[in-house]
Amino acid sequence: MAAGRTPLDDAAFASAMAAVGPFEPAPDLAVAVSGGADSLALVLLADRWVRAHGGSVVALTVDHRLRAASTAEAGQVARWLGARGIRHETLAWQGPYPLHDLQAAARAARYRLLGEWCRRAGVLHLLTAHHQDDQAETLILRLGRGSGLAGLAGMAPIVEADHHRLLRPLLGVPAARLKAALESMGQPWLEDPSNDNPAFARVRVRTRKTLLADVGLTPERLADTSRHLGRARAAQERQVERVLVAGVDLHPAGFALLDPRPFALAPDEIGLRALAAIVATIGGEEFPPRFDRLERAARAIFDGALGGGRTLGGCRILPWRGRVLVLREPASVAPPMDFPVAGGTLSWDRRFLVTLPAGPDWRGFRIGAFGIEGPATMSGIVQALGTPHLPSGVRPSLPAFWREGTLLSVPHLGWMRAGAVIRFRPTRSLTGSGFTVV
Repeated sequence: MAAGRTPLDDAAFASAMAAVGPFEPAPDLAVAVSGGADSLALVLLADRWVRAHGGSVVALTVDHRLRAASTAEAGQVARWLGARGIRHETLAWQGPYPLHDLQAAARAARYRLLGEWCRRAGVLHLLTAHHQDDQAETLILRLGRGSGLAGLAGMAPIVEADHHRLLRPLLGVPAARLKAALESMGQPWLEDPSNDNPAFARVRVRTRKTLLADVGLTPERLADTSRHLGRARAAQERQVERVLVAGVDLHPAGFALLDPRPFALAPDEIGLRALAAIVATIGGEEFPPRFDRLERAARAIFDGALGGGRTLGGCRILPWRGRVLVLREPASVAPPMDFPVAGGTLSWDRRFLVTLPAGPDWRGFRIGAFGIEGPATMSGIVQALGTPHLPSGVRPSLPAFWREGTLLSVPHLGWMRAGAVIRFRPTRSLTGSGFTVV
């Protein structure tokens, strides 16, 4: 059998898992399983690996309900895995289903459902079956979109999420070896018809694999290129983090104070990336702002030409006492949100996480922006308590608790009567665990 078709065995899989470790003794794993060859091979190999380590594995299938057969397919996966003694759960996406960019919405829903399950179950490791061919296709697609270094580095084998680690141990493994592994175990798999639909760019790239290979762009070569670029991205991230440490004070009320000097002294690309990270964090956005707008804002900051300030990525950027204030733009703040009646947690404005104790009836309680009129509403109380000093521009976008239109609490101004706990937990942290390469 050709090397590319040699079944991935337990020893090779153990080596792949070691590269995305470490793991606690007797680890619990969750594996995303669609029923295709890649994910079925992953869960069967992961089951054998985790049993040898005294742990357990759960297979999670997300039923997007975008095809008539999807629920039956999830049931088939459950039967296959049940026959092998592997626990399986189906997570159904209830929508809403957007009219445009449905694939992106489905992907976001899939990771949200998987992540929520891991949080509830206390499972620290979520495995997905992205492999070498996927990494090669990702590089080609991102080249076509004009991605920079961050995008061309491809998918990371380790991603630190809120409550779990997303692990991709198979990024160095050809897809053919995973099918060969299933064949050696006598395990059939499902074929997703969308994998042959030329409406999807990834499928069009896949159908041209032979043409690409003829000019040396094999999946192995492309995946190696992503790995080289990944090392460059990791080095860049470390430089960006040094600038952020030297030049940024991040406040739990959801704003940042910048010393422009470390940014201006850094190479242009590093200073721009550091500024983009701040804007994404304070603005609660998943992705950084457009590069042309970022460059214009950076030039104004570093040249001391902010004037009355400017907006960028859901933020206001203002000069303040010799430094630069980056705060949430009031016009971009999320609308008010109802508390869950029985308590629990909720995320508001993609920046703040609220924890509500069980027991009280939270009916009628809401979280929303303090707003422009808020200070007048509670001015006497704030003056009596001695309000913590915050720049005045920050106050309108502060989270506040209300009940039936009555202001109850503004935690970051030291006034809190609602009994809830609120933390600044933006969608994108200012610095993360860093891009990993294995």
